[in-house]
Amino acid sequence: MLKLENVSKIYYNKGMIATGITKVNLELKLGEFVVITGESGSGKSTLLNVISGIDSYEEGEMYVNGKETSHYTEKDFEEYRRKYVANIFQNFNLINSYTVYQNIELILLLKGEKKSNIKKKILDIINKVGLTKFKNTKVSKLSGGQKQRVAIARAIIKDTPIIVADEPTGNLDTKSAEEIIELLRKVAKDKLVVMVTHNIEQVEQYATKIIKMHDGRIVSCNEIKKIKENKDIMECKYNEITVFNKIRLGIRNTFNIFSKFILLFIVFLFMSIAFLTEYASFQLAENEADESGYSIGFRDISDNRILIKKQDQSAFTNEDYERIKGISNIDYIVEDDLFIDCSFSLNRDDMSFYGNILDIKNFRGNIDLGRKPNNDNEIILRIGRKHFYITNRIDEVLSKTFSIMNPSGNEQIKDLTIVGIQYSKDDNDYNPKFYAQSETLRELRSLVNKNYSDLKILFNNKYVQYNIEPNDNVNKGCVILDDDLKYQFKNYKIINQPVDISASNIYYEERISLKVSNTFTKSNFKRLTGLTKYENYRNTLFINKEDYNSLYNKSSYQSSVYVKNSEIIEETMLELNNIGLKAKKVTDYKVDDSATYKQIIKIIKVVVTIVVIVVLFFISYLIVRIILKSRNVYYTTLRMLGASFKNIKRILDIELFINSSLSYISVLLFIHLVKTNIVNIDFIEQLVSYLSLREYIIMYIILLFIVKLLSRKFAKKIFKSTAMNIYNEEV
Repeated sequence: MLKLENVSKIYYNKGMIATGITKVNLELKLGEFVVITGESGSGKSTLLNVISGIDSYEEGEMYVNGKETSHYTEKDFEEYRRKYVANIFQNFNLINSYTVYQNIELILLLKGEKKSNIKKKILDIINKVGLTKFKNTKVSKLSGGQKQRVAIARAIIKDTPIIVADEPTGNLDTKSAEEIIELLRKVAKDKLVVMVTHNIEQVEQYATKIIKMHDGRIVSCNEIKKIKENKDIMECKYNEITVFNKIRLGIRNTFNIFSKFILLFIVFLFMSIAFLTEYASFQLAENEADESGYSIGFRDISDNRILIKKQDQSAFTNEDYERIKGISNIDYIVEDDLFIDCSFSLNRDDMSFYGNILDIKNFRGNIDLGRKPNNDNEIILRIGRKHFYITNRIDEVLSKTFSIMNPSGNEQIKDLTIVGIQYSKDDNDYNPKFYAQSETLRELRSLVNKNYSDLKILFNNKYVQYNIEPNDNVNKGCVILDDDLKYQFKNYKIINQPVDISASNIYYEERISLKVSNTFTKSNFKRLTGLTKYENYRNTLFINKEDYNSLYNKSSYQSSVYVKNSEIIEETMLELNNIGLKAKKVTDYKVDDSATYKQIIKIIKVVVTIVVIVVLFFISYLIVRIILKSRNVYYTTLRMLGASFKNIKRILDIELFINSSLSYISVLLFIHLVKTNIVNIDFIEQLVSYLSLREYIIMYIILLFIVKLLSRKFAKKIFKSTAMNIYNEEV
């Protein structure tokens, strides 16, 4: 028996108080068909919601089988609704993307029904409500009467002792309304049916008790038919939803709204790419730190390389190189050794190579494809035979002309044709070397010196930030500069003022002293320099080409020799010293702190990964929340049908797990296509080259961790409000 004693419901809204029901006294029994009627705002729906446990109450007591409910928490009411009450809503509360069968099946899945029992039960109830031929039709395509039949079928199959119906015929035509009421009457034989309606004429003949309300109070309660038996209201059997059924719902929900699936797929795709990019970057840094060490200034720190300079710091001559060649253990000499430690890019259309340029005199071995160069504009390429361009686009490489760029990559220097190819010993060598004629190297030397030197310009005892350009119109020993500098002097006397310029790098240091011969403005710029576009040359010093060459176009003040056997490198250095050279192993410049460097990288990686996880979580949650908002009605319906927080979270877990996994697999497939050279994107290939199965698993685990957080937070939002509030929000 269900009993209400002096039950009152009060609503608080923005400081205002409104009464829903006041001092309601009522007894309800199994087998009754109770009709609650009254004008709009009379409190009938509020009373129904209190009876069904959707809404709580502030005063009085509601007894279920003699047990008080005033102390019930929201969780207790969830349990009460799950085991005692089935709701039929005016707006149906069906899942529009589900079929008739699936909507009814949903309640059985939530109840943990055995698979063997489900199909027969559903087909029987569908037949009873007259919807057999619509069983596989989505409810969005049904009429209002048909939808209400589905809602009634779902309520009946839940098999609770209490069925509450809020205006179940409100949106129906007369014929459909009569059919719905007849269905409810049949159910009322062994259950308690409580129905709210504004049309008493429709149900008067079926009712066992008619309650009329006004201003939140019961003004009349007419017992039409007396129910003698007063049985206890027995809770329905409600098992925990099985893992299999959670998976079924999760899979179903993943794909039932295609637009939602695609949007979620894109979100998780972005997350997967972000994680892999971040992790791959750090992994690349860690692997680079695994090398034997690093050097400031020297890229090639081979253990058989010796740096040499003359005792008097003068430039090397041919006689000097001949004396060096007389030392037996020396394999070869690199005269322009600065080219060993700087790289150039060769570009053509969508193709580029990035590597060192060496003198062809240092070329060893045979040409595998093509021929040796015949002039200064032809070069040899040394590279691994499995390089993508070599294995798949060789016809675009051999005998083709490439533009060589300056070290900063923003200026084309000259065109070079690859006429020969030599395969590296390592087939996977992606770091090419270019062998060019000595004249080409001489052309590049001044440019390299300029790009790699520290330039200092001393003017009026102050260092100024200016560019230097050679110009034929400027006399030797003179400087032409921007007239704006005159403001640094008293009386603006800048002519004949000294300018000291120095350029230095690891290979040399050079100084020149010049005098200001003239200043340029916009009006005289072309006459003084022979150039146009004055704006492009502001903050520029123009000096004579000979002075410029004396600053940058230096002969080799430092060279490198490579020994045949690194084990006797000390003996070789002694021999070099004996002929008047300063010799030093390049490995002496190596900083071997890779362990510390790796540790720092690992710490940074952990910190950055945590930050990325937090940022991506909040970004993705905001986006996922918007996407899943279309699913709020669905999850709210699950809650109204008895699904617990845990149930909803698990279903969300599975749905987001499937979507995120598909996104991650898509990224992995794309990476596989890149690695197998089916798709040619060099920077991606390089980025992921150091990622192992372990890293991919770690990234996947992190992704799943975020998915768990997302589903939990979204599920908590659903249960943040009371069932009544969340119901009102969604309907």
